[in-house]
Amino acid sequence: MAEAPPRALPGIRIGHASDYGGLTGCTVVLCERGAVCGVDVRGSAAGTRELAACEAGHIVERIHAILLTGGSAFGLDAATGVMEYLERRGVGFPVGAGGRLRIPIVPAAVIFDLNIGSATARPSSRMARRACQNALTVVAEGSVGVGTGATVGKLFGVRQATKGGVGFASLTMARGIKVQALAVVNAFGDVVDPSMGEVVAGARAAPDSSRFVRTEEQMMQGVVRKSFGNTTLVVVMTNAQLGKLEATKVAQMAHDGLARTIRPVHTRFDGDLVFALSLGARRVDTNVVGTGAAEATARAILRGVRTAHSLGGVPSCADLHA
Repeated sequence: MAEAPPRALPGIRIGHASDYGGLTGCTVVLCERGAVCGVDVRGSAAGTRELAACEAGHIVERIHAILLTGGSAFGLDAATGVMEYLERRGVGFPVGAGGRLRIPIVPAAVIFDLNIGSATARPSSRMARRACQNALTVVAEGSVGVGTGATVGKLFGVRQATKGGVGFASLTMARGIKVQALAVVNAFGDVVDPSMGEVVAGARAAPDSSRFVRTEEQMMQGVVRKSFGNTTLVVVMTNAQLGKLEATKVAQMAHDGLARTIRPVHTRFDGDLVFALSLGARRVDTNVVGTGAAEATARAILRGVRTAHSLGGVPSCADLHA
C-alpha cells in the first residue's frame, strides 16, 4: 500500500514555487487565522526579515505566514508578494480605519543558493504570490520551492556536494498533541542518519565520486575552507497552546534535531534558524513539545535529502547509491 502524502496541521497550508532554470525558489507557510511564533537563530550567517514580531513584548501577537526563500538577501524582497496575497484576502494585523486596514505579518529567512544554477536568478514577489496560490495542506517534498537550489556537504565546494531539499515530518504524541517540522536542508556539513551514524548526504571525495568524505573528521584534522552558501531553516508547527516565550523555547529545543543530523552544524558559514508556530488550544508542558520538535526536525532533515533529486550537476543521495 502506498504511503499517504504528509499533511499539515489544520490552519496551515504550505506552498512552493520553483525556478528550475535558475535553480532557486521559495516556500510559504500560511497560517491565515494567525499563529503565535517564536524563533531561535544559531548560525552566524542568517538572512532574515520581520523577526522582531516573533519576540515577546512586541505589539504583534500573531503572524500570518512565514516565507523561506532562496536568493540570499536578495530573496527577502519576495515577502512583499506574500503580504500582497494576504492583504487581498483581508488577512493581517488590524490598524486604523476601524480595524478595516490590515497589515499581514510575514517573517522571512533565506538560504544562499547563488552557487548553483544562475547567480542572478532570485525569487521575486510574483514567485512568492504563486507559492501562496499553490499552498495546500498536502506537503510536497524534495527539490521544490526553497529546496530547488539547496545543497549539502560543501567543504570542497558545490562541485563535490550532494543535493539538498525540503523535508517534512509529523509526530503525534500523548493527549493528541501533534508536532510537525518543515526543513530546508542547505548545510555546510554532512547529513548523518543518527540511527546508524552513517553519512546520508554530504561532501564527496571528488566531483565524479559517490564516496562521502566525513566533513567533521576532515575539519578536526585542520581541513577547512571558507564557504558561502549554507543554511538549514526549519518551521516547527504544533497544536499545543504556547505563548511567545514558550514557542521560543520550543524553537531552541528543536535545534537539537539539527545537531543530531548535521555535522558540523551552526558554523560561521551557516545561517541556521528555527521558527516555532503554535495554532492550538491544547495545554501541555513546553518540554514535551520541545522534545517532539527536536525529533520531528531530525526526521524532516533526513527526508529533505532523501526526497531530493539531482539538479544543476549536483547528484542526490538517491542517485549516488541507486
